[in-house]
Amino acid sequence: MSTSTRATNMLKSSVPGVAILAPVTAMEAEILSPQALQFVATLQRIFNPTRKTLMQKRAIRQQELDRGVLPNFLPETAYIRQDPHWRAAVPAPGLQDRRVEITGPVDRKMVINALNSGASTFMADFEDSSAPTWENMISGQVNLRDAVRQTITFANPSGKKYQLRKDGKLATLIVRPRGWHMVEKHVIIDGEPCAAGIFDFALFFFHNAKELVKNGKGPYFYLPKIESHLEARLWNDIFNVAQDMVNIPRGTIRGTVLIETILAAYEMDEIIYELREHSSGLNCGRWDYIFSFIKKLRQHPDYVLPDRSAVTMTVPFMDAYVRLLIQTCHKRGVHAMGGMAAQIPIKEDAKANEAAMAKVRQDKIREVTAGHDGTWVAHPALVKLALEVFDEYMPQPNQIHVRREDVHVSAVDLLNVHFKGAITDKGIRDNIQVGLAYMESWLRGTGCVPIMNLMEDAATAEISRSQLYQWARHKARTDEGKVITGDYLLKVLDEETEKIKNRLGSKYASSKYEAAKRIFATNITGEHYDDFLTTMLYDDITTIAPSAKL
Repeated sequence: MSTSTRATNMLKSSVPGVAILAPVTAMEAEILSPQALQFVATLQRIFNPTRKTLMQKRAIRQQELDRGVLPNFLPETAYIRQDPHWRAAVPAPGLQDRRVEITGPVDRKMVINALNSGASTFMADFEDSSAPTWENMISGQVNLRDAVRQTITFANPSGKKYQLRKDGKLATLIVRPRGWHMVEKHVIIDGEPCAAGIFDFALFFFHNAKELVKNGKGPYFYLPKIESHLEARLWNDIFNVAQDMVNIPRGTIRGTVLIETILAAYEMDEIIYELREHSSGLNCGRWDYIFSFIKKLRQHPDYVLPDRSAVTMTVPFMDAYVRLLIQTCHKRGVHAMGGMAAQIPIKEDAKANEAAMAKVRQDKIREVTAGHDGTWVAHPALVKLALEVFDEYMPQPNQIHVRREDVHVSAVDLLNVHFKGAITDKGIRDNIQVGLAYMESWLRGTGCVPIMNLMEDAATAEISRSQLYQWARHKARTDEGKVITGDYLLKVLDEETEKIKNRLGSKYASSKYEAAKRIFATNITGEHYDDFLTTMLYDDITTIAPSAKL
């Protein structure tokens, strides 16, 4: 839908205290009904103060980390970890078998292709694979409403039509709202921007919860960027109030938590415990986990990591995280989900494609033999390959019964960076190229981007700029003995931007590369560091308009 066709009105919403500062089409107005906005506003008013307090706690914890107070298991919750008897909820309808989950943004074509893909579930993503433009976020809600009712169709500009398969083999829908650190600046409640996670969750839940239950499933969610069990508790409290408000039983919702921050890895038992009536397990969010590891420990020279390509799932700190996650989930009776295969088919090079697919297969074998109950792919073409691996090694719907009682992971194991790896000139330039390419695309409103034959989301750019910051901050050396400084990285940034300019020619002027370069440069010199790229870039894609009448 082009912005030129979007209707704008000048009056405030009919819900007291709520203003929509964006253009709204007639179809989107159905999503932003007075009843739905009242539901959003109620949850915002009850829970946003707690969210803001938790964000302050994050800042305090970062100060402690900077002072040298390293992550550790919490003494005050030892009783939860040590109690062998408690269990979380049994798997919900449609979530018993999660062998292969496909993920992607909430655009109409992607939603149809993902639901048709043959995957067990589809994670429809309002978070890292969607740039949070107003149009992306609100049209995504329209698309999911239509998908839940199985009325969704799409025709591309050339006339090709897309619709849902009719054989009943649609993937189970799971929705990922935005993280606690983000706000939705187009929705103002009592003078404050709405918490983005509350906005995404509340609209989807309000319009679809009862329909999903009627269809034999339920409202299921992936919960991102959680850093503590208190942040999981906030989600659980929201779930309870939301279910009470629409009069469906508590425990109908399910939430799978992405363990994609180093601090959350020390609170996995507690996170499941807080959500236990609603928990559907944990997921290894590997790329964001590496980003978080660098970010949280960025002031410590002992934790400088080598090139991203050297930080594989088999290095000590990543292996420990995987083993502890699987053991913890299975001990509590929930799914332990594996990480993303970001590879996409390389159509123009059969040999390179074969090598890429072999890499995916090896990674999936590693996951299923470690004890994972399922895995992620980013492209429909990888579903069959991943499914074949899990079918071969895990013929049953899951392997929650595999307890992994042989696993013993200590606090120190989760911080073990003793492995071979170098910082190279190629690693520096790859980080700059990927970071720029992703940010440029994000600023144009696209959050899921094919780069160097990988489907990248925000985590990739986060690792890129965080590694560059860390290397400059600690004056790390390359394998050739070159000392990495902020000035040197800015010089390489100029060189890489010049290459892009030469490649694009006249198209460069209409791209967002200059803006991406300007913003990227602020975060790679080892001095200034923003918590998240997505919040740093958000104002550049915010399109505040007069209040829409709803």
